[in-house]
Amino acid sequence: MQSASVLTALIAWTMFLLILMEGLRVRFLVTKTVAANEFRPDNSNLPPFMQRLARAHANCIESFPIIGGLLIVALLTNRAGITDALAPWLLLARVLQSSIHMASTRPLAANLRFLAFAVQIAIAVYWAWALLAH
Repeated sequence: MQSASVLTALIAWTMFLLILMEGLRVRFLVTKTVAANEFRPDNSNLPPFMQRLARAHANCIESFPIIGGLLIVALLTNRAGITDALAPWLLLARVLQSSIHMASTRPLAANLRFLAFAVQIAIAVYWAWALLAH
């Protein structure tokens, strides 16, 4: 079942970004670069990569109620046939969006990141429509 696997992979990707961020924060603690009480939620007092990583993780959290919610509805109502075909493409777009976000803020990267986001939203709109219509 693609939808269940993608739902799990979306959760795993979000956890990966969190673990990566916290692992790097531990490095800042060990090297005494930042005190434990100086970390900001958006990593704004850390290097640019850490700020982009925090934003990429936040993007995953922000989109999960929509994307994850639609996948859960499809699974709970035995209509995963609606979401299965596009679920891997949505996952690919999510991972690409996060990866591009962490890699660069240049205009081309920002445009590609938006394209990956737009793919996810288009898929989510289709799923919502299809789940409501059937």
